[in-house]
Amino acid sequence: MIPLVKTIRLFGCLFLLACILGAGDLRAGEFSADDAAPFVRLALGCATQEYPNKIAHTMLSDADQGTPRGLHPAFYGCFDWHSSVHGHWLLARFARLFPDHPLAAEARAVLSDHLTPERIATETAYLQAQGRASWERPYGLAWLLQLAAELREWDDTEARDWASNLQPLEEACVQSLLTWLPKLAYPIRTGEHSQTAFAFGLALDYARTTGHTELGQVVRNTALRLYGRDEGADLAFEPSGQDFLSPALAEADLMRRILTAGAFARWLERFLPEIPAGGYDGAWLPVALVTDRSDGKLAHLDGLNLSRAWMLEGIARGLPLTDPRRRNLQAAGAAHREAGFAAVTGDHYEGGHWLGTYAMYLASRRGLTPTP
Repeated sequence: MIPLVKTIRLFGCLFLLACILGAGDLRAGEFSADDAAPFVRLALGCATQEYPNKIAHTMLSDADQGTPRGLHPAFYGCFDWHSSVHGHWLLARFARLFPDHPLAAEARAVLSDHLTPERIATETAYLQAQGRASWERPYGLAWLLQLAAELREWDDTEARDWASNLQPLEEACVQSLLTWLPKLAYPIRTGEHSQTAFAFGLALDYARTTGHTELGQVVRNTALRLYGRDEGADLAFEPSGQDFLSPALAEADLMRRILTAGAFARWLERFLPEIPAGGYDGAWLPVALVTDRSDGKLAHLDGLNLSRAWMLEGIARGLPLTDPRRRNLQAAGAAHREAGFAAVTGDHYEGGHWLGTYAMYLASRRGLTPTP
């Protein structure tokens, strides 16, 4: 007879193996248009919904007063500017991946209405105005670049027009980052919008997709300068109560984009030595607990589960195939994937206005770029 402890461990291993091989409704490699449709409906529902709205708006005089739609005619929905931007990315990604689905036509209609030269000119002027050097930096700027990259990769006549219309704002975002990064003396290690590691990853993917050599080199050099010698991170200090990004995992997910597999394996051993090797053990990184999804800040933790899932998958992908840590990274990622997808219901606008993007990014494997 197998001892009870061994039996429990055996069933635990089998359960985690099932997670890795694809537990839940959405599995890596089996993502379909019908899987994505709920995420798209969330984005469509808020893309033209002006209120409620939270504008991060610096005013220099009475003349700077305005409504969300007046200030941001392209990206006024989805509660705040950055959520609207990445909601438009979601629509573009869906229409590109699943052009024959009925919702693709609705997504294209929103993109066509919002990404016009006139609307983008107003958005660009806003970004470049006096006193806004740090506006939406780095999170919103990085998501705008992701939208630009998605449109540029899309072999479609209308998408090429939208990409051309977006280009002035795209270039303004690039210039903002190029001006800022050489002056950044320290990384920003929060679990929210100001975090640098996550934004650097998006910006680097954009640079590689579009061939923007200068931005790619500056982001790479800045990442190596700020993170290259890091060691001894402790996941016990994560998450904070309203995180939607993991400071430690986002950093590792960034560095796997920059280092070769062997160099990344050595860096990761120094940076996150607590990742277990061998067996299937997802308990080393518990899924984040959300106590109230009607509270916008507490609901951030649903996004943390989704972003952790894609970061864990990316970190595993960046390691050599024989690295014994890969299985535990994948096991933890599977558990976070299952919890994250289950929360994308749209029951509360506090999460519904943005969680669809994170689910789409994860399910469509957007950030899994080739290793160096």
